[in-house]
Amino acid sequence: MIAAALQPISASPQYLCFPKSRSRRKPLLTVRNSLVIDTPADEQASAETPPESVSRRLILLRHARSSWEDRSLRDHDRPLSKLGRADAVKLGQKLEQLGWIPQLVLSSDAQRTRETLKIIQEQVRAFLEAEVHFISSFYSVAAMDGQTAEHLQRTICKYSRNEILTVMCMGHNRGWEEAASMFSGASIELKTCNAALLEATGNSWEEAFSLAGFGGWKLHAIIKPESDLLGAMGINFPSAAIFRTSSMSILTIEQLWSP
Repeated sequence: MIAAALQPISASPQYLCFPKSRSRRKPLLTVRNSLVIDTPADEQASAETPPESVSRRLILLRHARSSWEDRSLRDHDRPLSKLGRADAVKLGQKLEQLGWIPQLVLSSDAQRTRETLKIIQEQVRAFLEAEVHFISSFYSVAAMDGQTAEHLQRTICKYSRNEILTVMCMGHNRGWEEAASMFSGASIELKTCNAALLEATGNSWEEAFSLAGFGGWKLHAIIKPESDLLGAMGINFPSAAIFRTSSMSILTIEQLWSP
């Protein structure tokens, strides 16, 4: 009897012992197309929520007034006039007051655009922190009908990164006012040392240009050296309007925005 009891048991499944079945737990892994993918719950939630679009700001600045005193100079090499240098100082101050400080500057390599930028950098130290590239094609493309806007778009996308939120492009007419008009859908005139402030949204510069297209950029203001900022932004007050500051002093519009 003992020997019989020690006989090996057949490996047939009907003789194998398993614990009683328990309720099955929810699997910790997500299986897709026979691949096992570890998907934490917080990542699943973030994947379902699209990222918010980021505001992208574009400054299109025409160089300050140049000098014609030395007729022997090539057009490319003409410096700023005395009035042009003064205008560059005022414009830099107004960009600083509005908080439109670029992280990337793309400029024509002409002498008058280089000098305009240098004066603004000397006046507003924050401009010194911007990455600067001098683009020789900006000088020539501005003279080509209908070419500037697309050229600016390609150049901005080439040099910018997603973390750069404000770009300033410096160049010449007629191309600069033509590009500002095409981007905004408005008829824009840019005299010397005038800047168009434009804005669109996108998680990258490529997306911003794609979503806004031509005519979809918001025009914030046209900044001019001789104009007050509120008027440039479309906010009209009587010249006698007054403001009371935190120190209880009273300022007129002219005093408030004087450069």
